[in-house]
Amino acid sequence: MARELSGLFHRYRLFYGYPDSEAELARAEAFLTERLSRNESVVAAAMEEGTPVGFMQLYPSFSSLSLRPAWILNDLFVDPAWRGRGVARELLREAERLGAETGAAYIQLSTAHGNAAARRLYESEGYEEERHFAVYERIIGKQPGEEDGP
Repeated sequence: MARELSGLFHRYRLFYGYPDSEAELARAEAFLTERLSRNESVVAAAMEEGTPVGFMQLYPSFSSLSLRPAWILNDLFVDPAWRGRGVARELLREAERLGAETGAAYIQLSTAHGNAAARRLYESEGYEEERHFAVYERIIGKQPGEEDGP
């Protein structure tokens, strides 16, 4: 599945400002291949006539407070030509189905502050902006061969 989704995954990264190069496309495919072969993520794709038009990628996590599994929806992307047709909503519902099936306490996701369309979708599906915890991150460093991103 990684090979079939690598182009769409690459375009997802372009959407967030990563460079467009053959090296980045190869890295995207390698990343997906590794996640799937190690069972480190779950990917679902929306297909149209054998071509992926959207995908979502979930990463397993756990909630120490609820003592249950949780999922992180890191990636959700729909080809611009297929937006507005319910593809993202169906992928989001597939993530929720998997969450329910595994007894997850919640699904956590994030999107760019300026991604108004994604924010409207998530809010229309009952997702709420986190208000209980401040979220921080620290960039640790780049890996060899990693190009500059946003």
